[in-house]
Amino acid sequence: MKILFFGCDDFAATSLIRLIHPGHKVVGLVTQPDRPQGRGMHILFSATKQVALAHSVPVFQPQTLKDPGVIERLRAFEADLFVVIAYGKILPASVLSLPRLFCLNVHASLLPKFRGAAPVNWAIIHGEKKAGVTLIRMNEGMDTGDMIASREHSIGADTTAQELRGQLAVAGADLLLETLPLLKEGRISFTVQDERRASKAPKMTKDLGHINWAQPAQWAHDLIRGVQPWPGAYTFWHGARLKILDTSLAAMQKGVPGEIIEVHKDGFFVQAGEGALLVRRVHPANSHAMDARAFLAGHRIKVGDVLG
Repeated sequence: MKILFFGCDDFAATSLIRLIHPGHKVVGLVTQPDRPQGRGMHILFSATKQVALAHSVPVFQPQTLKDPGVIERLRAFEADLFVVIAYGKILPASVLSLPRLFCLNVHASLLPKFRGAAPVNWAIIHGEKKAGVTLIRMNEGMDTGDMIASREHSIGADTTAQELRGQLAVAGADLLLETLPLLKEGRISFTVQDERRASKAPKMTKDLGHINWAQPAQWAHDLIRGVQPWPGAYTFWHGARLKILDTSLAAMQKGVPGEIIEVHKDGFFVQAGEGALLVRRVHPANSHAMDARAFLAGHRIKVGDVLG
């Protein structure tokens, strides 16, 4: 079975390298054009492009999927199946109709929950105890296609979005490789998604990480875990932005929301609307990430200070 792979980041690369190694016929990679990234604005290849080049897989990087010339290039691969993972663009009907079978997407949620660009982040922000991956036959909607297979994955109490994403990348690759032989033998079935259970997972925005200390400590803890690595959770101390990187819950109630109620050598406790958080790792403005012990050694933070 000839597979044309669409994808860009490390989540997609996990599946791509697994597809290449067992000898599946990956006839090409479609990934986004190279763009300047980082503070130095250097041109960096996508994670999938690096994998493809290392294994002599042809790479195609169209600016748009709507150009007739691009459609013909995609058709020329004569693929049986398009596998689409974290590609970052909606595939138009003219592309969806090209493979002999269909376009298969690996989505990092238990659909129909958390349709959209950031399902892992929103699952943690919403305090979900389980996440998962779903394989679907793509249609023109946003993650609305008929489901082929899914697999649940538990979310640890302190698991961050970055950690969960890595775990689901492996789970998605496993499920994909288990499903492809069944697909080849015609032994798969399709399940229509239940629209009554659908929810959205839109892109992260820069201001999403601002901590509202009036909310319960569990809410803040989930937000801090859910917005990693970007945009990151933050608060303000003496007018300067302070990113909060790692916390744990504490059953304390002795101050106003945002107030620092205890300072220990390994961290400081911040009162929330209900309960408190022990802050264990931070990233001050104009500095680097550090554990709370190092931060306390260099900053005069004290009980009674209020974060905002």
